[in-house]
Amino acid sequence: MVLPNKAGALINSSPILLLPSDYFPLLACLLCRVLQQQGFPMESLIPSLVNRKWFLCSLASFFGLLFVCFSLNKASRPAPAFASFRDSQTSLVATLLESGEPLSSQSMHSGGPIRSTQTVDIVQPPTTNIALSPLSSYMDLLSPQISAKEPKSSGVPVVSSESNGTNPVSSQSKMEMPRYKENYTSLLVPVGGGAKKEKIKEEKKCDIFDGKWVYDRKGYPLYRGHWCPFLSDQVSCQKNGRPDKDYEHWRWQPKGCEIPRYNGKELLERWRGKRVVIVGDSLNRNMWESLACILYSSGRRSKAYVKSNSPEYKIFRALDFDCTVEFYWNPFLVELEERKDNSKILKLDKLPGSSKRWRGADVMVFNTGHWWTHHGKIRGWDHFEFRGQLMEEMGVIEAFNKALRTWARWVDRHVDSTKTTVFFRSVSPEHKRDNWCYNQTRPITTETYVQRFPRNMISSVERAIQKMTTPVRYLNITRLSEYRRDAHTTVYTSRQGILLTAEQRKQPEIYADCSHWCLPGLPDTWNALLFASLFGVPSTVS
Repeated sequence: MVLPNKAGALINSSPILLLPSDYFPLLACLLCRVLQQQGFPMESLIPSLVNRKWFLCSLASFFGLLFVCFSLNKASRPAPAFASFRDSQTSLVATLLESGEPLSSQSMHSGGPIRSTQTVDIVQPPTTNIALSPLSSYMDLLSPQISAKEPKSSGVPVVSSESNGTNPVSSQSKMEMPRYKENYTSLLVPVGGGAKKEKIKEEKKCDIFDGKWVYDRKGYPLYRGHWCPFLSDQVSCQKNGRPDKDYEHWRWQPKGCEIPRYNGKELLERWRGKRVVIVGDSLNRNMWESLACILYSSGRRSKAYVKSNSPEYKIFRALDFDCTVEFYWNPFLVELEERKDNSKILKLDKLPGSSKRWRGADVMVFNTGHWWTHHGKIRGWDHFEFRGQLMEEMGVIEAFNKALRTWARWVDRHVDSTKTTVFFRSVSPEHKRDNWCYNQTRPITTETYVQRFPRNMISSVERAIQKMTTPVRYLNITRLSEYRRDAHTTVYTSRQGILLTAEQRKQPEIYADCSHWCLPGLPDTWNALLFASLFGVPSTVS
């Protein structure tokens, strides 16, 4: 570049890079050259111009420095971030977190701040006294599914277990996150005046026996009655002419967790080489028929062995899996002896001879109860016997307790808890009188149902189990079954192996069976709860 010197001569120099602050002295020199060529006396002007030149140079350098600092600061700033808040009463307005200035819809769809092609639900934040964290300008772009709600009453800041633990807007706001099925609770723990998110492992226990009945026509029943030719006439309601089928489609839904719809083949695989023994009265026989049918309908039927002719002993065996399910009829769990004079003696301190065959099973399911409440002609015994003596004055509750202690001692002595899992099924309710089962097609939906089975007998079972040294799981199906007065066999059943006639069906007050259950039906749920107790509930729902 060519520059004038102080005397006006031209100086040749190599090209140099001029900053904005260099232009002011350059213009001053050029102005002096022009005035000298026009004949102005420059000798008197040059000192003042030189002083002005250095003043202007300093001023220009100052503004140039400010300009450079501003440019560097702007270039180092992060890209604008957006927060998503949901409020049904506000319009869709995008707000820039850095400046708080609303963006027009035109800028949102132009090549402006948002570079991504992803559709983002951005709405104006609701009115709230919660301040955004200073870190909010560094938030990631929130997904369309995540929204923030106004907080409820404040306490310790908590993020529910539905959260995946990312991008909290503030320590007091609760985010709605996609549901995750994890067995831990995520908490916001205050640390150093802030809030630090930590995952605290804690076991969540779900009471699978507390819940409600849900109508599920697609998912239930687990099988069809005609798939299992060994089902007895006593429980084959559809075969016996029952006109409605809704009772087959109800699914038990516990509070806080889900019971899966178990696959019979998976169960057979889990029980490969295992033996299941069910001991008790005709209600446990009801349960055995259900379990046998679930397994039979899932495996190769040509590789299944079923013996069910005897009412006192039944067996199902899946030959491909070496899996066996047996039923032993014993309604008292202790020995009932019938003597030559036809008298029936209930021996309270002795188990039946078949107990030797119970041993070694991998799963045992016991029950007793109903037969202890029978009176008159249908009572199952004539006398109680204890330690070799007839007990003429002993009451039923005392006899029941002694029988339970005898059974408990047998389990403690002969069951290896490292190999065998023992269950005791609670009482299966009847539906008579005020909650008569006849002609009912829907479950009870109120909590006003009163169970007439003696509560002191239920308490006796629970106390006996608690005192045992061998762990026994209590399969508490009583309450959930109380709702199902629609699921009984009523008049679509048999008595003593003979189907009811058309005339007998017209007399339900005499012949309706409100104790046993249709299959498919409620006992399938008992077995689903048995599976859940054995294999665990795979998921929890918040």
